[in-house]
Amino acid sequence: MEKCHFCGSMHNVGFISTRFAGTDGVSLETAKWATVFQRQGFRCFFFAGELDLPPDCSYLAEEAHFSHPEIKDIYNNCFGIHKRDRQVTQKIMALKRKLKDELYKFIEKFAIDLLVPENALTIPLNIPLGLAITEVISETGIPTIAHHHDFFWERQQFLTNAVWEYLNMAFPPHLPSIRHVTINSSGDNQLSLRTGISAAIIPNVMDFENPPPPLDDYAKDVRQSLGVEDDELFILQPTRVVKRKGIEHAIELVHRLGKKAKLIISHASGDEGYDYEQRIMEYSNLMKVNTVFVSDIINEHRGMTKTGKKIYTLDDIYPHADLVTYPSTFEGFGNAFLEAVYFRKPIVVNKYSIYTFDIEPKGFLAIEIDGYVTEDAVRKAREVLENQELRRKMVETNYEIATRNYSFSVLQQRLKNLIYDSIACNPENMR
Repeated sequence: MEKCHFCGSMHNVGFISTRFAGTDGVSLETAKWATVFQRQGFRCFFFAGELDLPPDCSYLAEEAHFSHPEIKDIYNNCFGIHKRDRQVTQKIMALKRKLKDELYKFIEKFAIDLLVPENALTIPLNIPLGLAITEVISETGIPTIAHHHDFFWERQQFLTNAVWEYLNMAFPPHLPSIRHVTINSSGDNQLSLRTGISAAIIPNVMDFENPPPPLDDYAKDVRQSLGVEDDELFILQPTRVVKRKGIEHAIELVHRLGKKAKLIISHASGDEGYDYEQRIMEYSNLMKVNTVFVSDIINEHRGMTKTGKKIYTLDDIYPHADLVTYPSTFEGFGNAFLEAVYFRKPIVVNKYSIYTFDIEPKGFLAIEIDGYVTEDAVRKAREVLENQELRRKMVETNYEIATRNYSFSVLQQRLKNLIYDSIACNPENMR
């Protein structure tokens, strides 16, 4: 059996989150981390309330999911208010104990040597899970790399609450066996200022050393399936339909381009309601932009819908796009930006804070807006769409910059340093 390339021993890594399924950012980045761990000889196992992974490497604990009825009840009785009932506290404690038992069983079943909580110690959608993870780490001293994608203080809905003592205790915890990782410099700064915790910065990555394969026969008919005509531009908005994605800006840009085009929105609204989706439909009609929602035929796996339509992956869709729009007002990092670069597509990006601090200084070439669409941005978008050489230079430059800064090899090196630092490769700390 292959051994750890970092130290020559065989180790088991246990990832923990509310879910490892679908195409949310946490699940996608966890899969990339797992790939790098496995390339270095580690075995990876997964604990969550929802899993789309093989049972021989996963452990399902239904109460770990943020949508579990009891967990949702706790959430509803802890946020948006200033005090909680005693019965809510009792329910939190009871579920914490149950999840602790499940975590101990997970660690024992798979002989876990290193824990990697994925956002479960930062976003308090499941308070009992965060408390349970914290107490298990405290009781065992097990080496832990806590991967923080975003923090509760970055989201307005968590700031009025009746659980400050739990947030201070476990979101995130300050324990000697935990090494903390943020995905951007702002998160690192705020974590240090608010808690005194120092962290390593490991940005989101893509496998830039291995470019995407050429289109196969299955994905050649994407434009036809999406109703994009031969003389029509394919503008891709590769995000969920939620307010912070700023999709109004994409609609306005397409309107002002003055070209025959379809705006394709890849993902659904999800768990944040449908009011914004209705707003986007109404705004598209107002601006006379042909906006198409195609989440019913885009999934993480190919297949067929119940009505017999082909289901494509996002990787099938990207190669067909003429332009990618990413006008988000806030992102923890920006996976869609890296995806557009990976598939060598020109991109329109709103200058959200993390882009401005961490990504833009690397030298990427993008069509930028800063809170609203300008005539200059529209002009640059037209130039990129009409000038093949300009477009080629833009996407090739971006790919080369991303390979240096956001590739799997960057992740591998930084994880190597973290593993040494957490003493996970010291036999005295292995069970």
